[in-house]
Amino acid sequence: MNNLNTIILTFSSEDQQHFINYLEKKNKRNDTKNVQLFKYLLQDDLNSNELCYKLYGNQSKGAYHALRKRLYQSIIDFIANTSLQEEKAVDMQIIKYILAARTCLQNKQYKVAYKILDKAETLATEHHLFPLLNEIYHTKIQYAYAHPSIDINQLISKFKSNQKKHQLEDQLNIVYAKIRQTLNNMTYKGDVVDFQTILNNTLKEHHININESMSFKSLYQLVAITSFSAFATNDYLKIEPFLINTYKSILKHKNIDKQMFYHIQILYFIANTLFRNKKFSASLQYLKLMHKYMNEKQKKHYNNFKLKYNLLLSLNLNFTNKQNDAIDLLTPLATIKHADIETLLDIRLSLVMFYFQKNDLKKASNLFSKFYHTDKWYTEKAGKEWVIKKHLIDILLQIELKNIDLVESRLLSFKRNHSKYLKSINQQRALTYLTLVEDCYKTPERVTSEAFKNKVESAFMWIDKTREDIFVMSFYAWLKSKMENKPLYTTTLNLIKTVTLV
Repeated sequence: MNNLNTIILTFSSEDQQHFINYLEKKNKRNDTKNVQLFKYLLQDDLNSNELCYKLYGNQSKGAYHALRKRLYQSIIDFIANTSLQEEKAVDMQIIKYILAARTCLQNKQYKVAYKILDKAETLATEHHLFPLLNEIYHTKIQYAYAHPSIDINQLISKFKSNQKKHQLEDQLNIVYAKIRQTLNNMTYKGDVVDFQTILNNTLKEHHININESMSFKSLYQLVAITSFSAFATNDYLKIEPFLINTYKSILKHKNIDKQMFYHIQILYFIANTLFRNKKFSASLQYLKLMHKYMNEKQKKHYNNFKLKYNLLLSLNLNFTNKQNDAIDLLTPLATIKHADIETLLDIRLSLVMFYFQKNDLKKASNLFSKFYHTDKWYTEKAGKEWVIKKHLIDILLQIELKNIDLVESRLLSFKRNHSKYLKSINQQRALTYLTLVEDCYKTPERVTSEAFKNKVESAFMWIDKTREDIFVMSFYAWLKSKMENKPLYTTTLNLIKTVTLV
C-alpha cells in the first residue's frame, strides 16, 4: 500500500466530500482528472495499469504518475489547511496578540501593549501553551522598565515557573519516544528486556515528576506510557486508579475540545484497561463516551478509531454472554481495507476465537485459512505475542477438527520456533500448557480423571485470578472444558465470572 492510498483510507465520508469540493474549487480547467482519480482510489480495487486506462484510455504512465503526484500534494495541502482552521485557532490568536503588542511597544504605546499581552497570557495559560507563554513573558520582561506599575520580580518568577513546565513537557516527550521505541522492539522484534526497570530509570533520568502541572499532550503521553507498561507486564490492575484519576484532571483542561484525538485515545486506554481487569460494565461506559466523541466534529476522528472501538466493544460483548452480537459486529469489519492493519489482524483473530468458542469450527477454520502471510510479516505488523496466540489457536482448532497429522506438525513447529523466546521472557507456562494440550489429544480418555486434574493443578504457578490475563484464562478454559466435559463458551464465561469485579 503506497502513501497516497494509506492517507485516503483515513478519510471519513465527510472528509472525502470536503476534499472533492476543495479540488473542484481549486481546478481551473474542466479536463482536470484529479477528482476522478480520487474517486477511483476510494474504491481501492484497481491497480495502476487499470487506473491509467480508465483515466486516459491508454497506458499514459507519465501523465498518470504526474497526476498522482499532484493529487498527493493537494491532499497534504487540504489536511494542513483543515488542521490549521480547526486545531490552531487559539495559537494563531495568541500569536496575533504578541505581534500586535510588540508593534505597540516599538511605538512606545506601553499601556495598550501590556493589556494585549495580558489577554495573550490568560489565553495561553488556560491552554497550557508553554512555548507561547515563554514569548509573552520574554516580551513583558524586556519592556518592564517602561511600565513602572509592573512587578518585574513577579514576572521573572512566572517566566522561570513556565520554563520548568515547558522543560517537563519536552522531557516527557523524550521519555515517551524512548519508551515507545523499547516497546516496539519488544513487540515487533522480540527483544527481551526488563521493561519496568527501563521505564523507571528513564523517568528518573529525565526528572519526570508526575505531580506537576502538565499540558494536555503531556498528560496523554503519561497515560500512554502507563498503558504501555501494563501491556508489557500484563499488570493492568496496578495502573487502573492512576488512569482514571489522571483522566479526571484532564477533564479540567480548557482546551480539551481542541485535543479531541488525544481525548479519544485516552478513553480507549481506560476502556481497554477496565476490560483487561474484567470490569466489563465500566469498560462499556468509557466506550460509550469514546463513541460519543468519535461522532463529534463531523466525525473527524471516527475512521481513525472505528476498528479499535468495535474490537473492544465486541470483546466486552463476547465475555458478557452476548457472543452473537460480538460476531455480528466484527463480521463486516473482517474483510475491509484500513490503514490500521494491526487492529484489522486483531479483529480477524478475535473473530476466529469467537467462532471457536461457539464450536462453529467450519467458520473458524475458513477465516483462519485467510492468514496466509509468513510469521515474519505478521510479527512486523502485529507483534510477537499476536503470532504466538495465532499458533496456539491453530493447534487447538486442528485438535477439534481431528486433523491429527497437522496437530503433530504444528506442535513441533511451535516448540522449534517459540520455545527459546518464551523461556527468555519467563513464559514457560505456555510450553507447560502445550504439554497438557498434547496429553488431551493423545489420551482423551484420561482427561476427565482425577489424576489429570491433579496434574494440571500442580503444573502451573497460579497467580491471583483478578490479575490473570483474560486471554490466558480463555486458553485455560479450553483445558477446563475438556476436564469437565462441558461446552467451551459456557466454561469460559463461568471461569471469567468467578473473577469479574464489576
